[in-house]
Amino acid sequence: MADYYKHELERTRANVRQTEKKIRTITQTLNKQYAKAADAVNEILGIESPQIPTIYAITPTYTRPVQKAELVRLTQTFLHVSNFHWIVVEDSERKTQLVSRFLTNSGLPYTHLNVKTTDEYKLKENEASWRKPRGVDQRNIGVDWILENVPQAEEGVVYFADDDNTYSLQIFDEMRTTQKVSVWPVGLVGGLRFERPLLNDAGKVSSWYTVWEPNRPFAMDMAGFAVSLKLFRQQPHARFDITSRRGYVESSLLVQLGIRKEDLEPLAEKCSKVLVWHTRTEKPKWKQEDKLITLGKPSDPRIEV
Repeated sequence: MADYYKHELERTRANVRQTEKKIRTITQTLNKQYAKAADAVNEILGIESPQIPTIYAITPTYTRPVQKAELVRLTQTFLHVSNFHWIVVEDSERKTQLVSRFLTNSGLPYTHLNVKTTDEYKLKENEASWRKPRGVDQRNIGVDWILENVPQAEEGVVYFADDDNTYSLQIFDEMRTTQKVSVWPVGLVGGLRFERPLLNDAGKVSSWYTVWEPNRPFAMDMAGFAVSLKLFRQQPHARFDITSRRGYVESSLLVQLGIRKEDLEPLAEKCSKVLVWHTRTEKPKWKQEDKLITLGKPSDPRIEV
C-alpha cells in the first residue's frame, strides 16, 4: 500500500511540474507580444508575477499638426508593455491642454513635464532637422525627474523614446536585462536601411555600421540604446550636452556615464535584428485649409486633431 501511495505522489508531482512548465511557456509566449495579457493569466491562476525592472521611457514632444497622431500611435504600443512609466516632456513654456488631456485618457502611468528649448538651439521655420540637436533639454529633465522621484531600491531601465519612431514590443522585453547600457540596430536611419553596432568574435561591440562619422565614440541613433537606472545613480550628473557637435549628442551622455565600447550589451540577436525604426510622419499639406482660412472660413477649431 505504501508503495502505491508513493507512486501516486511521484506521478502527481510530475504532473504538477509538467503543468507549471506549460504555464511558463504560455506566459513567456504572451510576454513577447502581449505583456499585460500574461499578467492577467498569472492573476487568474493565482500566480505571483515576477518582479521585473520598470522601463522609464522619456519622450520629448512639441506642438505641431501631427503631434496627437504621433502620441496615439505610441500609446497603442506602450499599453502592451508591463511595468512601464511614460515621461512626456513638452518643448513649451507651459503644459498644453492637448497633451494634458491626452495623457489623462491614455491609460498609462505617466509623468507630464515641460521645458522650453532656448532660442539659440531652437530650429527655425523650414530649417533642416539635423541642423540642431532636438529634445536635449527635455530628455535631461526627464532624467532629473527619475533620479529625484524613483525610490533607490527600485530597479529600472531608462529609454529615450522619440515620438516619431516605431517600436516592436520585443525590444522592451529585451532591454529589461540591461546592466549598464544595452544596444541594438535601428532601421531607416542615417540615409541607410539600418545602422547597427558591429561585434567582434568575442561578441563585444567593436565598431559601427554607419556611413556618417563612423569614428564617433558611439556612432548610433538615440533609439538604439537603453541605460540602467543603477548606472545613472552611479553617475548622477551625466546628461546630454546640447553644445555637442552635430551627431555627438548620444556620445556626450555615454562618455559621461563612463561607458566604453566593450561595456555595451548587444541585444536583438547579437545586433542582427531591427526592432526599432526611425520613421517620420509626413508633414500635412493643408492647401484647402489655407484657402478656407483666407476666406475667413477655417475648419471648426473646437475639433481637436
